[in-house]
Amino acid sequence: MRDVLLYVMLVVNIVSMIGCIAGVLMHSGRGGGLSDMFGGGGGAALGSTSAERNLTRITTVFALAWVLSVLALSFLYVR
Repeated sequence: MRDVLLYVMLVVNIVSMIGCIAGVLMHSGRGGGLSDMFGGGGGAALGSTSAERNLTRITTVFALAWVLSVLALSFLYVR
């Protein structure tokens, strides 16, 4: 049972890490960022402030999931 939980937490860790990296890269920041590559000119029509706010929330959830999975993995690896 412990091994199954270890593998599940490892998958959660990897998925949350990739999601966090993608979320950070898609933020516009000061100079534009990668979000301008995917239609930055049409961002005003979609409500860029709400889209940016939602992206911040999603990135925060991924970061929190990553931190919690790292803590869980540290407890699971101790034998």
